[in-house]
Amino acid sequence: MASLVGVFNMSHSPFCYMAPARWNEVRASRSLRAGVPFDDAESNRAKAARIATAFATLKAQVAAAAPDVLVVFGDDQLECFDFRNYPAFAIYAGEKFQGALAGGGSAGVPGHPQLAAALLTGLMRRGFDPAFSLDMPKPDRGIGHAFLRPAESLTDFTMPIVPVFLNCYYAPQPTALRCYQLGVAVREIIAEHPADLRVAIVGSGGLWHTPRAKDAYLDEAFDRAILKAMTAGDARGMARAFDDYTVPAGDASQLIGAPGPETTGLPDAPGPRGGTRETCNWIAAAAVAEGGPATLVDYVPIYASPIGAGFAYWRIE
Repeated sequence: MASLVGVFNMSHSPFCYMAPARWNEVRASRSLRAGVPFDDAESNRAKAARIATAFATLKAQVAAAAPDVLVVFGDDQLECFDFRNYPAFAIYAGEKFQGALAGGGSAGVPGHPQLAAALLTGLMRRGFDPAFSLDMPKPDRGIGHAFLRPAESLTDFTMPIVPVFLNCYYAPQPTALRCYQLGVAVREIIAEHPADLRVAIVGSGGLWHTPRAKDAYLDEAFDRAILKAMTAGDARGMARAFDDYTVPAGDASQLIGAPGPETTGLPDAPGPRGGTRETCNWIAAAAVAEGGPATLVDYVPIYASPIGAGFAYWRIE
């Protein structure tokens, strides 16, 4: 029987892979709300070092868990899908996929068609109807960084990965509660899968960020509430905190844009808007591990972005 051997959550912001000497250069090109703290070069170097240490910790934990395959909850940002047909949930069931690396170039990653098929059929039996791909929908674009960053940060590119897409960016999105329910279903499917497989889960993305938005800021209190529930082993509480959030009046960083190439113009689901919705990838992963408290490796506020970069794992006995 398949066994769950680890659950990991990680941010994948470009700032996690960008030289800290560039952070304030990028900040200068963005529209940040007045009052967002400013970190000097020394502070940015210290934060970059913390991020490197966090990635090293997660990579060591993955190695210790010794999974045969990773299931990664991530999101697509028009790399594979577009508004001609955009799924709420999808699973990549092909033999391999490729995508761009953070530092340039590209890499290929093996898939795991057998586990992907089990997830597809198992989810359908549980009331989900995910889309699927057996080959790269847009080979010239490759798969998104939500899936490539875990591959390059946590593996040597030989470990098979099953990408599970959650629509985080484009309204209307699944609620955090629905993403929690998806994670619960995935946990059940792994437990009943007959193959002798060691399976680990990764939630990729978040936390609070509204990239390139007007008057962007970092709501650290929101992130801390999510992390408090996570470290208590309360994935449903994470979903509740997310869905109960109300966008403050006048918050220009979370305005619904007019329909266009990267905006549907449709109503957003409850909760924060923009990149912060990638927190739902964390919630889905936490639901797979529900019942056990997470170990928070670090939470690094990167004000130059601004984003809350987080890193966490669960020990599965």
